[in-house]
Amino acid sequence: MTLQLGDTAPDFVAETTDGPIRFHDWIGDHWAVLFSHPKDFTPVCTTELGEVARLKPEFDRRDTKVAGLSVDPLEDHHAWVGDIAETQGHALNFPLIADPDRKISTLYGMIHPKADDTFTVRSVFVIGPDKKLKLSITYPASTGRNFDEILRTIDSLQLTAKHSVATPVNWRQGEDVIIVPSLSDEQAREKFPGGWKALKPYLRITEQPRD
Repeated sequence: MTLQLGDTAPDFVAETTDGPIRFHDWIGDHWAVLFSHPKDFTPVCTTELGEVARLKPEFDRRDTKVAGLSVDPLEDHHAWVGDIAETQGHALNFPLIADPDRKISTLYGMIHPKADDTFTVRSVFVIGPDKKLKLSITYPASTGRNFDEILRTIDSLQLTAKHSVATPVNWRQGEDVIIVPSLSDEQAREKFPGGWKALKPYLRITEQPRD
């Protein structure tokens, strides 16, 4: 299955370190990040899960729930938790999904056979409150993810879902944004009374909306 932007994220029932969940019910009216790691008790994954635990307040501030997943069984997840807290200094504070039968991994296309036909790659899925896929990123097993970048993309997704803007290269929260080309100047004047700087007719820079 190839999951594409705008598709409804597949629902599923799973066992996690926080108890059983039904995915869509767990998301509720929030944003969500589902990310896979290749295997428990591996070094890169240990650092990633510790970092997500450290950043959990940042995800909370964005009304975004996080869940990890691997094809290892739940008992392995529970056994690994102590190592994460010991080595990374942050205890697990979000659910790890057990997927030993690979049903969820298959639904989301997390196993790339040409890379590894057994374990999941480092997939990231950002899902909106409407349960639609808003962003997906895939890393190889050897490369740890940059979760600061994932937070940055959530900031952009949430801002652009609410306002008629796009975010330019390397944009960060609070910086200027671009008025979408589909908006006429007349329409833009209503939405952006503070005005904008037009570098080209299609490239109109304005301050980030605050509400």
